[in-house]
Amino acid sequence: MLTRRALEIAFAGATALFGAVVAWGATEYGVGWSPSGPDPGTFPFYIGLMVALASLANMAIAAGARQPAGRPFMTGDQARRIAGFVGPILIFVVLSLLLGLYVATALYIGAVMLVQGRYPLWHALLVAVGLPLALYLLLEKGFRVPLLKGPLEALIGL
Repeated sequence: MLTRRALEIAFAGATALFGAVVAWGATEYGVGWSPSGPDPGTFPFYIGLMVALASLANMAIAAGARQPAGRPFMTGDQARRIAGFVGPILIFVVLSLLLGLYVATALYIGAVMLVQGRYPLWHALLVAVGLPLALYLLLEKGFRVPLLKGPLEALIGL
């Protein structure tokens, strides 16, 4: 069984490693002071160093913390609630890649409003169609920022 303490220690180790990799990678660009000011890697180096040190401190705190023995990291109910939140987002990402951002947004918003929010069908349809349309007009037409399009958008010439 995974305990909260074990996961806190593991996550602190992972973020410490991430910080160390950032700091090490920044040394390629120089981390000192040149005649024109700080070298390009100085800021990322010190940020990576701070992340690594803070993570090691968190690891020490978690290792020394007194917690009830056998306390699970997450209960079954908590896992179901998180899956209910994360699952639709992952499906949205896959649908965005397959169908395009606007169609995936319409499907995601409509499904979440119907299933999780228990809104009436006409509310869900109104928002599910209106939001992607508003995003298209604002981003594509207003700001001229093209977003990921899929086969349906290509079919109607967007």
